[in-house]
Amino acid sequence: MDKKTVFILGIESSCDETSAAVTGNLQVKANVTASQQIHEAYGGVVPELASRAHQKNIIPVVDTAIEQSGITLNDLSAIAFTSGPGLIGSLMVGTAFAKALALALNLPIIEVNHMKAHVLAHFAEKPGQDNSHSPMLPFLCLTVSGGHTQLIKVESPENMILIGNTTDDAAGEAFDKIAKLLGLPYPGGPLIDQYATSGNPNAFHFPVPRMPGLDFSFSGLKTAVLYFLQREQSANPLFIEENRADLCASVQYTIITALLTKLKEAARQTGIRRIALAGGVSANKGLRKTLLEEGKHLDWEIFVPPFEYCTDNAAMISIAGYFKYLNGEFSDQSTAPYARFRGF
Repeated sequence: MDKKTVFILGIESSCDETSAAVTGNLQVKANVTASQQIHEAYGGVVPELASRAHQKNIIPVVDTAIEQSGITLNDLSAIAFTSGPGLIGSLMVGTAFAKALALALNLPIIEVNHMKAHVLAHFAEKPGQDNSHSPMLPFLCLTVSGGHTQLIKVESPENMILIGNTTDDAAGEAFDKIAKLLGLPYPGGPLIDQYATSGNPNAFHFPVPRMPGLDFSFSGLKTAVLYFLQREQSANPLFIEENRADLCASVQYTIITALLTKLKEAARQTGIRRIALAGGVSANKGLRKTLLEEGKHLDWEIFVPPFEYCTDNAAMISIAGYFKYLNGEFSDQSTAPYARFRGF
């Protein structure tokens, strides 16, 4: 085994995905994720059920990741894990497992900021592929997920500056809540994206959320859609069923417009033309397509991670852990997870 290679076992358990990955430096050797289908029946993630599922899934997921990576536990250099933000019960499962395994193997542990890891997913290298298209520093990153919508100025893997944040509902949360209003099952965000492909984005006009500076707000859009649907359904009970594709396309267009408006302003203020997309909602095809089109028009250099590194996954945790390993940023056994975003 190459002694110069730093092998990191990453563990992700911030919400309803139990994931383990192994990286050798920046190359992803294995990335295994177990999803939790149980939440579909409840229309959203149930925290207690999520933590129980993590307890059930974490050992087989880690075993599979180690097996697929082609290394053994004794080859590991460190164990990285998501310490927050996220569901506290879910985070406790991953944290406790990482700490216990590290004790048994006499390895250092590395706590990772989940949102920072989404950004650093851009540096993950896939074996056998051209991995030269990682963003040069500095770059702007629009991170869009179920719990957060952020604009980040990335000066280095260690130095990230939050320049825009959501003040209430995140874009991903707005997608899922509006999807529920439209009668779509959880998770509804990907279904809105799917229906939108055959709909007219200008069929219905909803107010584009506006906030001072570079911050985001999506609660007003959710309320506007709710009142609009109530009004239309009172006149035609089949309104949603007859207009679902157009409704999805119009909602998606409004959310993407709000995101791109702030991103353009951030690029203007900073003068940075290297633009990256990250977070679970970065898997949205409509957002990707619009960003690429705007990038050509504005002469931006656009960076979009592979789909498997967009949603919650442990590869991004391992990559973030690798950068911290190089700087000697280790944690001790007293570390504890946290639910709310604490900054970078």
